[in-house]
Amino acid sequence: MKSFLAATRLAERICLVSLLLGMTALFAFNIAMRLFGGAHASGFHWIDEVVRTMNIFMVFLAAGLALERGKHVAVDTWRDRIATSSRIPLRRIIDTAGVLFSLYMAWVAARTAAFVFATGQQSATLSMPIGWIYVAPSAGFVLLAIRYGASLMGAIDRFSPQSEVAE
Repeated sequence: MKSFLAATRLAERICLVSLLLGMTALFAFNIAMRLFGGAHASGFHWIDEVVRTMNIFMVFLAAGLALERGKHVAVDTWRDRIATSSRIPLRRIIDTAGVLFSLYMAWVAARTAAFVFATGQQSATLSMPIGWIYVAPSAGFVLLAIRYGASLMGAIDRFSPQSEVAE
């Protein structure tokens, strides 16, 4: 499980860094073209939509890493106080609910993507099937389910405070 999580982390980081660098380069190029490109700048109107689509993928692909590092918003003082006083395994309940909810949302997103692909709807600017936008939440929720499952099985401790260290 540890090697699977390490490989997943590496793949996520490579994708996220590539997306961020690509977005930055495209956006900077678009600004330069608007400033200095004159009449040629109108030929690069597609860059805005590409950057928006890349941003959607970046947000959903980063969700699993953020959960693993404890960067999601949580009311942990309440959670820990309730768990201590009632002896209810609240963290395991949260992880189980997280796995189930994430898998359900991945399924909904996959069905939505399949439906939109079947309609043939395309982006006016890119001529790209719009269904690709719904692939991002599906992938992101699968990555969240993996992290919740790993936390449930004890492979990661997403509840302890972690420092930002390179792996």
